[in-house]
Amino acid sequence: MKPFTVRLNVDGDLDFFLGARTRGGKAERHLSEKTSVKDVIESFGIPHPEVDLILVNGKAVDFAYPLTSDTEMDLYPPGIQSSHSREKHLQAHTIRAFVADGHLGKLVRDLRLVGIDVSYDPMAEDRQLVEIASRSDRALLTRDRRLLMHAAVQHGYYLRSQNPLEQTIEVLQRFDLGSVLSPFSRCLRCNALLEPAEKENVIGQLEPLTKIYYDEFRRCTGCAQVYWSGSHFTKLQKRLEQIRSELGS
Repeated sequence: MKPFTVRLNVDGDLDFFLGARTRGGKAERHLSEKTSVKDVIESFGIPHPEVDLILVNGKAVDFAYPLTSDTEMDLYPPGIQSSHSREKHLQAHTIRAFVADGHLGKLVRDLRLVGIDVSYDPMAEDRQLVEIASRSDRALLTRDRRLLMHAAVQHGYYLRSQNPLEQTIEVLQRFDLGSVLSPFSRCLRCNALLEPAEKENVIGQLEPLTKIYYDEFRRCTGCAQVYWSGSHFTKLQKRLEQIRSELGS
């Protein structure tokens, strides 16, 4: 096959993945064999779940589209409006459930605090994360670029920041979750939903002073952890206010 060139143009923040040596969101590859769009995109370091619209010589295509000759390829991330906004988009925009890799414990706590469904096991291996994401139709949250490129991963997001608060805002904005937040509705430990609990039904789990000063409780429907408005609740409220403030800014 005659060698050919793929010239890449990226929109939005996809140039994040191209590296500091690449300027203006442009790059190119020289190929000598038929290659799928997905493989070419990921050869540039861009995980496929980060790409919502692909134009090959002005035509919208999917990840399986084969490249065999000189090509001008334009990539758009989710949320970017363009003159091609009516074309078929590749990413779901209604994801409401997630699985996070083992390095994102603080992000998971924040997301559960605002009521977002996040599966999390700090000891889970990559193959387990991929399986959970695929089986449960969850979006994979990670800072492992290669993991997000796994063929079985349909939905996902690569966290740009290493700061937990900034990561939380990234996820809430990327998946447009601002309107579905339900603070203090989910267990921070196991992710299950909370339900009101009568004091007499949880009194055996309470410390002596808690029994005296508190009367309203919630219990996890999964692990049975009991929650009440103690000093820890004040800290959680402060964190929630930080999240809301940053999300609204």
